[in-house]
Amino acid sequence: MNARLEPDTRAASDVTRFRAIRGAMPALAEGLSPEDLAAQSMPDCSPGKWHLAHTSWFFEAMILSADPDYAPVDPRFQQLFNSYYEALGERVPRPQRGLMTRPSVNEVLAYRREIDRRMAAWLASGPSSGHQRYLFELGLHHDQQHQELFLMDLLNLMACSPLDPAAYAVEPRSAPLESPRGGVVAFDGGLVSIGHDGAGFAFDNEGPSHRVWLEPFALAADLVTNGDWLGFIADGGYARPELWLSDGWATVKAEAWTAPLYWRRDGDDWTVLTLTGRAPVDPTAPVRHVSFYEADAYARWAGKRLPSEAEWEHAATTAPDAFSNLSGEVWQWTSSAYAPYPGFQPTPGTAAEYNGKFMANQMVLRGGAFATPPGHARVTYRNFFYPQQRWAFMGLRLAEDAPRGRTSFIEDAQTAAFRRDLVQGLSRDQKAVPPKWFYDAEGSRLFEEITALPEYYPTRQETALLRDRAAALTADFGPEAVLVEFGSGASEKTRILLDAAPDLGAYVPLDISETALLDAVARLSADYPALRVQPVLGDFEHLSPLPDDLPQGRRIGFFPGSTIGNLEPEEAVRFLASARRMLGEGALFILGVDLVKDPATLVAAYDDSRGVTAAFNLNLLVRANAELDADFDLDAFAHRAVWNPDHSRMEMHLQALRQTAARVGDRAFTFMAGETLHTESSRKFTPDSVEALAKESGWCMAGFEVSPEPRVALALLRG
Repeated sequence: MNARLEPDTRAASDVTRFRAIRGAMPALAEGLSPEDLAAQSMPDCSPGKWHLAHTSWFFEAMILSADPDYAPVDPRFQQLFNSYYEALGERVPRPQRGLMTRPSVNEVLAYRREIDRRMAAWLASGPSSGHQRYLFELGLHHDQQHQELFLMDLLNLMACSPLDPAAYAVEPRSAPLESPRGGVVAFDGGLVSIGHDGAGFAFDNEGPSHRVWLEPFALAADLVTNGDWLGFIADGGYARPELWLSDGWATVKAEAWTAPLYWRRDGDDWTVLTLTGRAPVDPTAPVRHVSFYEADAYARWAGKRLPSEAEWEHAATTAPDAFSNLSGEVWQWTSSAYAPYPGFQPTPGTAAEYNGKFMANQMVLRGGAFATPPGHARVTYRNFFYPQQRWAFMGLRLAEDAPRGRTSFIEDAQTAAFRRDLVQGLSRDQKAVPPKWFYDAEGSRLFEEITALPEYYPTRQETALLRDRAAALTADFGPEAVLVEFGSGASEKTRILLDAAPDLGAYVPLDISETALLDAVARLSADYPALRVQPVLGDFEHLSPLPDDLPQGRRIGFFPGSTIGNLEPEEAVRFLASARRMLGEGALFILGVDLVKDPATLVAAYDDSRGVTAAFNLNLLVRANAELDADFDLDAFAHRAVWNPDHSRMEMHLQALRQTAARVGDRAFTFMAGETLHTESSRKFTPDSVEALAKESGWCMAGFEVSPEPRVALALLRG
C-alpha cells in the first residue's frame, strides 16, 4: 500500500502569517527616503534601516543559526545588528547606529528578503519542538514591537527638522479612536489573579499567573485628553514643584518642559507634530507623549492617582466593555515598577536576555497604542520605559481609591457597558442591542414565566431531554469534576446534572446578573450542602480564567437553553473557542441547541397569546429608563417576532408605532414610524451546522441527543 502524502497545513499557515507580519515594516518604509531611514535622532532611537535589519538578524541569530551547518548571510551583520545580547558577542553601541552608512538601505532590504526565504524553508521543514515554536512566535512579536518602534523613532526624527515634515499622508493606525464613555468604573477589589496563564503566546515577563490583593478602587472609563492637559498647563502644572516627584521636578527644570513632547506654542494656540505633520492640538483626543513623571504629576493635580498594573489588568479583564480605548490609542502609565512576578523564569537560551535583565529603574505601561500592530497587544502585556522617557506613544488613565463596604462595583461596570451597547446600537442604520441586557431582575422573572408557557417548547423539551440523558451525559465527568455553567440564571436545569453526578467537585455558575446569581447560589447551597458552589459574576462573551483553587478534576462546560443561538455566528465561534481555552485540555462541553422546524411553531414560541414575551421584550426599555437616564415612551413601541429563513433564525424587534424620540443620557435618537430596534436573534440549527460550529471553534462533536417533536438537541463536545 502506498503512503498518502498529506500537505502540511500548519507549515503553510505559519509561512502565510510570517510573510504578513514581515511585510508590515517594509510597507511603513515605502515612500521614505534613504536619508529618512538612515538618520538617528537621539541615543534612545534607532534608524529605520537598523530596525529593518535587526528584526531579520533576530530570526537568523535565534532560530536559523541553531543549525550547526548554518552559514550566515553576511557574518559582519552579526555585530552590526545585534541589539543588546551579550551572549552573541560584540555589537555597535546604540548611540552610534546612525553612523553606519553601510550596508545601504537596498542591501538591508535584500538581507531581509534572504532571511525571509530561509525562514520559509525552515518553516516548511515542520519545526515541532516547544522551544522552536516559542522562538518562532517570539520572533514574530519581536518584529511587531519594532514596527511600533520604527514609527516612534521616525516621529522623533521628523521633530528634529524645522520644516515639521510629514512622514505619511494618513496616520498609520489599525483601528479608529473610540468614543468616550464618561465617568468611572468601580471595583470591589479582593484577591484576584493577574498575569499570563499559559494559554497562547506571551513574553516571559507576563507570567506566571499569580494572586494579588486589591483594595476597592475605581478606574476612569476614558483616557486623559489634550483638553484635560491644557487645563493642567493653564493652572501652572509645569511650574508647581508640589505636584512632582523629586526626580521628576529635577527633570522638568533640566529639560525645560512646559508641555508634552512635540507640542509648541504658536501665538495663543498649541500645535503638535504628528506622523502626518504639525497640526492644532485637538482637545478631544487622548494626550500622547507624556512621561511617567508628567503622568504622575497630572494625577496629583487632578486629585487622583495612576492605577497599579494589577488594578489595570483586573479592570480590563473583568469589564472591558466599560472602557474606551483600553488598547489601540496610547500605552497607559501605571504606578508599578517593572519587576519580576513571583516565580518568574526567563526564556531558556539566548532569549533569556529579552526582558529579565531590564527589570530595574523602569515603570510599567499597559494597553497598546494606535501604532501597535493588530494581534500584538494582550491584557497581560507589560510594556516598560524609564520614567523620564516620553517619545513613545504614552498616555494615561486615572484611578482613585474607592470606599469600603459598597457592594455594587461590578454593577457599575455593567451599567457602563449597557450604556455603551445601547448608544452604539441606536446609532446604527438597523438599530439593535445585544439580548444579554434583557436580564435584570424583572427580565429574569419574566423569562422564567415564559419558560412555563404552553407555546414555549424549548425549555420544556430540553429539560425532558436532560432528564432522559443525564446519566449518559455525566458518565465521563470523573471524580472531582468542575461544572461551569455560562449564563447560569436560576440554575434550574443544572440540578438535573448535579443529581446525576454526586461526586462533582464544584459547580461554577457564571452570570451577568448579580441578583440572579446570588439567589441561585443561596438555593443551591441549601439544597446541596456538600457541593462547593463558586459563583463568578461576569459576561460569558469576555471570559476570565477560572479561580485557581478549584478541584483538579475534568472541567465541563454547560450552555443550555439554545443561548448559543443568540450570538452572531462569529461570536458563537469566539465564545466556544474562549470557553475551550478557559476549561483546558480534556474538557467536555454540553451545548443546548434549538433545531430548525416549521415557522408557525417558532413564531408562536416567541409571540405568546398572553403577551408575556412582549412584556419581556419591552422590559429592555423599562430597564434603560431606570438605569441609563433614558426616556423611552413605552406606549410608542410594540413587540414583533418574525422568522428569518435566510439566516435560519427567529428575530425579536421592538417596532415604533409612530414617530418618536428617546434620549439616553445626553444622546438623542429618533425612530420613524415602523422602524424597529432589533433586540434578539435566536438561530436554529441542524446537526451539520452544530458540528461545523464545534469544529471551527476547536471542539469535536462526540454526541448529539435529540428530543421528540418539537425537536431540540444536546450536543456533547470534547476538547
